[in-house]
Amino acid sequence: MDAIIGTGELSKRQYGIVAERDVFVPMSDGVSINVDVFRPDGEGKFPALLSMSPYNKEVQSDRIWPSSSSATFIRGAINTLIEAGNTDFFVRRGYVHIIGSARGTGKSGGAYRFMCPKEIRDIYEVVEWAAAQPWCNGNVGMLGVSYFAWNQQPAAALQPPHLKAICPIFAATDFYRDAWYHGGILNTVFFNFLLSLRALDLNAQEIVARGELGDEAFEEAIARALADSDICANPEFVDALTNPDRLGNGSRVDVLLHPTDGPYWWQRSVVDYDAITIPAYVGAGWYTYYLHLPGAFRSWANLKVPKKMVIGPPIPFDRPFYQYHWEILRWYDHWLKGIDTGIMDEPAVKIWVMGANEWKFATDWPVPGTRYIPFFLHHDGLLCEIEPWPDAPSDSFDYSPSKRESLKYLSPPLVENTEVVGPIALYLYASARTTEANFFISLWDVDPEGNEAFLTRGWLKGSHREVDPQRSKPWQPFHPHTNPQPLIPGQVYQFAIEVMPTANLFKRGHRICLKISCADDEQPKTPRETFHLGHLWSQTPTTVTIYHDADRPSYVLLPITGGNIMGTYLSGGELSVRKEA
Repeated sequence: MDAIIGTGELSKRQYGIVAERDVFVPMSDGVSINVDVFRPDGEGKFPALLSMSPYNKEVQSDRIWPSSSSATFIRGAINTLIEAGNTDFFVRRGYVHIIGSARGTGKSGGAYRFMCPKEIRDIYEVVEWAAAQPWCNGNVGMLGVSYFAWNQQPAAALQPPHLKAICPIFAATDFYRDAWYHGGILNTVFFNFLLSLRALDLNAQEIVARGELGDEAFEEAIARALADSDICANPEFVDALTNPDRLGNGSRVDVLLHPTDGPYWWQRSVVDYDAITIPAYVGAGWYTYYLHLPGAFRSWANLKVPKKMVIGPPIPFDRPFYQYHWEILRWYDHWLKGIDTGIMDEPAVKIWVMGANEWKFATDWPVPGTRYIPFFLHHDGLLCEIEPWPDAPSDSFDYSPSKRESLKYLSPPLVENTEVVGPIALYLYASARTTEANFFISLWDVDPEGNEAFLTRGWLKGSHREVDPQRSKPWQPFHPHTNPQPLIPGQVYQFAIEVMPTANLFKRGHRICLKISCADDEQPKTPRETFHLGHLWSQTPTTVTIYHDADRPSYVLLPITGGNIMGTYLSGGELSVRKEA
């Protein structure tokens, strides 16, 4: 049976599979990278798709019926990490699938250092090795999500001659901001999960910070980290810092000893988009606002190549990953086989709109025609477009590890369906009675019965409030995160806080809700949601005051792509109110 997808042709399912396991590919520095090669059993040459990660290699090609991402273990590997793509699907349609272990993991030689330049250079060399094999037509792409997508753009920036297209769906491109330090606040739960032997198939490691600092300065840096009361509240951090050479602790120590942006992170991020000269299909899902989502939009904004973007529903894809396979096949058929699949004739941007539960198609991102409207914060929890008056009172809340208060600001019930699609920024005037405050900002859709549906979140460590105006837009402030400055207790600052983009239809009668707190302490509804919420909380009690008067107008800038032509009605918009007037 042949599928008919789109308006063009598509590779047919016609081959059996030849498997060659544990092939050792020599690198130029003497290390050998271990890969499994799955190729069609027919005559001729085929394009190759490369999947590289530090995860268990063998489990990636197992024939496993898809299930939700969970704590299920297969071959000792958690099923969440089965992300290289469905080997059978692509090989039977005329692609070679190569699944490899990053250096220092599995059976590969060398030592693992999280997303280090040597690891990316290995991908360059494996691509060129694959292109030279008798079964390859010289065209190579890359396949997989998350870690398997993280390394695609850095590899493309090295310009291996035979890497002809990439598909980094569910990637990250700035590891300081996207993964580990959201707004300067450490992402604790994800840190403890990914940078451990529960996830990484390590056989050897190196600690980058030791090489940067030298032994004496390295020990001093460890001691300073252990003196931090917030870090010491987490037993896994303490274990990593007191036993840095224990297998599995190396990359943890590096993350903990690099709490600000700088060369360590730049070497692991996409910093030169101009070096990427091949077509790219980027994307994510709304639920990965804490990891993959910002990288998709950053890539879209900076790539100057043929490109497409898809942002899907807020639902984790099944493991093994397969949901986007028809789309990926159309992409690679076009670029690696020269088949007219029709994919490049379709809208460049596909966005799933929550609330409406349907796709929105656009030519660009942010969506052309977006109106950015300020919704101001007012006393007693009101959120609306009315500018604040002079001498309007402020609001305060207390925070301690055992008393985590917050503030909510809600719009009146909307009288028209209002579509919010795009990047969001909160400009917040606030003070704290301490030298530090962690801001957690979340946006919610509240239905007429008061049920709250979470949409997205933003973060900012108060001492990281510095903004780079040259790299900022009104709807997307950029923080360098290089020069933390403690707060002066009681002093009022304006904090420009990036809130991750969203796409939601607020239906008539629903309300827009903005929540401000110093901790992400919502109860997770699924095991996967623990990755969203587990940040490093402060151990120091404080009181935070929010200001919203004419001289200090706090507001959230919302991207309106439909509705809200006249603004919200504080009166409720009922005819009976107008008669009384």
